[in-house]
Amino acid sequence: MAKRGKRGLSSEDKALWERVAATANPMDRRGAPKIADIPVPSKPQIRPEPTTTADRLPAFRLGEKSSFNSGTTNHSPTLSAKLAHAPVRMDHGTHKRMLRGKLKPEARIDLHGMTLSEAHPALIGFINSAYDRNLRLVLIITGKGKDRDSGGPIPIRRGVLKHQVPGWLTAPPLGALILDIREAHQRHGGGGAYYVYMKRRR
Repeated sequence: MAKRGKRGLSSEDKALWERVAATANPMDRRGAPKIADIPVPSKPQIRPEPTTTADRLPAFRLGEKSSFNSGTTNHSPTLSAKLAHAPVRMDHGTHKRMLRGKLKPEARIDLHGMTLSEAHPALIGFINSAYDRNLRLVLIITGKGKDRDSGGPIPIRRGVLKHQVPGWLTAPPLGALILDIREAHQRHGGGGAYYVYMKRRR
C-alpha cells in the first residue's frame, strides 16, 4: 500500500477502498444494517378442541391404575432364547440327547467367580486343550450371576460371564474349533453353564 501524503489517499488507495466499500452493506439512519425482507412466519396452527367423544382422551384420575397393556411390549429375546433357536450344526440325534442331559461332558471348567480378564485366557487354554485331546462335549460353568446395583446411571447386567462366554466361543481363536453351543441341562448346571460340542481334530 502506498504511503499517505498530506493531500489524502493515493489513487491506488482510493481504488482499494472503493473495492472494499462495494462489498459492504449500507447502514440505515438508525445505524442498523439493511436486511433483505424476511418472510414473516405464519401463526402456529392451534388444534381445535375435539368435538366428538371418540376424539377425546379417556378421563384419568390421580391414583387410578393404568390400562396400558404391557403384553404388547417388544422385548429383545434373552440369551437363552437366542441359543435355543440357533441353527443346529451338529448331528440332530446327538443334539437331542445332549439337551436332555443324556450325554456326559468329558471335561469341565468352572469360571464362576473369575473376572473377565482371568476367565478369557482360562477359557482359551481349556478349549485348546480339549481340542488337542479330541474331546467332543465339554462343560463351561459361568454361574447365573448376581444382581448388582452400583448406584450409577448405567445398570450393570446380571451375569457378565454368562453373557460374555458365548461371544468368546464364537469369535477367533475359539470359533474355528467349536461346532455348537447350548445352555446346559439342569443336571449339569442349567442356565449357569454351557455345553460346548467340539469339532473333530483333523
